[in-house]
Amino acid sequence: MAGIKWHNNALMIERYIDEFIDFLLAERGMSERTAHAYRRDLTEFQAATGASDPSRITSRDIRGHLAALLQKGLSRATAARRLACLRSFFRFLARQGRVTANPAEEIHPPKPEKRLPSYLTVDQAAGLLNAQTVNTFQAIRDKAIWEMLYSTGGRVSEMCGLDMDDLHMSPEMLKLHGKGGKDRITPFGGKAKEAMTAYLAKRAELLNRLKLSQQAVFINERGGRLTPRSVQRSLKQRCLQAGLPDGITPHSLRHSMATHMLEGGADLRSIQEILGHASLATTQRYTHLDMDRLTDVYRSAHPRSKK
Repeated sequence: MAGIKWHNNALMIERYIDEFIDFLLAERGMSERTAHAYRRDLTEFQAATGASDPSRITSRDIRGHLAALLQKGLSRATAARRLACLRSFFRFLARQGRVTANPAEEIHPPKPEKRLPSYLTVDQAAGLLNAQTVNTFQAIRDKAIWEMLYSTGGRVSEMCGLDMDDLHMSPEMLKLHGKGGKDRITPFGGKAKEAMTAYLAKRAELLNRLKLSQQAVFINERGGRLTPRSVQRSLKQRCLQAGLPDGITPHSLRHSMATHMLEGGADLRSIQEILGHASLATTQRYTHLDMDRLTDVYRSAHPRSKK
C-alpha cells in the first residue's frame, strides 16, 4: 500500500507541474523555451529530493537541493533561477489551496558572482568582421548575422527569430522580439546594411533554387530557419581562425557593442533601450568595464598615481 500511495503522490505532483506550466504559458505569456526550462527544473527537483507530496516539502529540502547543485558546479546565477522557479511554483500551489505555505519564500538566493561579461576590443571586433570571406552562401550569411549582432546588440535568439517583415533596409531598422514578449525597434549601421544586402541576394538565389518560400531572415542551406546553436558553432570556428580569445560567443558581440558605445560617449539610458533591458541596473554593469579602462588611463597618466 505504501508503494501505491507514493505512486499516487508522484502522479499528483506531476499533475501540479503540468497545471503550473499551462498557467505560465496561458496566463503569463511565458515563452515555450522558458516554460520548458521551468518544467525541467521542477522535474529535476522532484527526482533529486524524492518529492511526492508538495505539502510535505520543507525549506530544508529546498536548501539541501540548491546546496547539492552548487557543489556540483552549478553557477550561483543558475541556482538563483532554480530557486525563483520553485518559489513561483509553490506560490501557484498556495493560491490553489494545495499547500498552506511557500517553503521557498524565505530562502535567500545565493549572491551572484561578480563576473563581467566577455567582450572584444574594437580592434578584435574589426578583425572578426573585416576579414575577407569566400563567396559562399554560408560565409556571406555568417558575416551578415555577426555584423547585425554587433550593430544592434541583439540576442542571437532574437536574430534567429527575425522574419522578413521585421527587417527594414531603408531606413535601417529591425523589429526584435525580446524576452517576455517585449518587442523593440533598433537601428543598424552602414556596415551591417552592406553585409545584409549581400546576404539577401544570396538568400533569394538559394530559395529560388530550392523552390521554397521562407519568412525567416536567416536560413540554413536547406532553406530552414537558422538556429542559435549553428551561429555559435560558426562563430567559434571563425574565432579560432582569427586567433581571437576562447569563449567568445554571439552574446559577446552584444556585450562588445554596449561596451564600445559606452566608451564612445553613449548614455546608459540609450544603451538600455537598444539592448532591451527591463532595468537600468542590468545595463549599469557595463560601467564596470569602462571604469577598468579609465583606471588604467589614470594610473598611466597621473603624476601622483605611481610610487
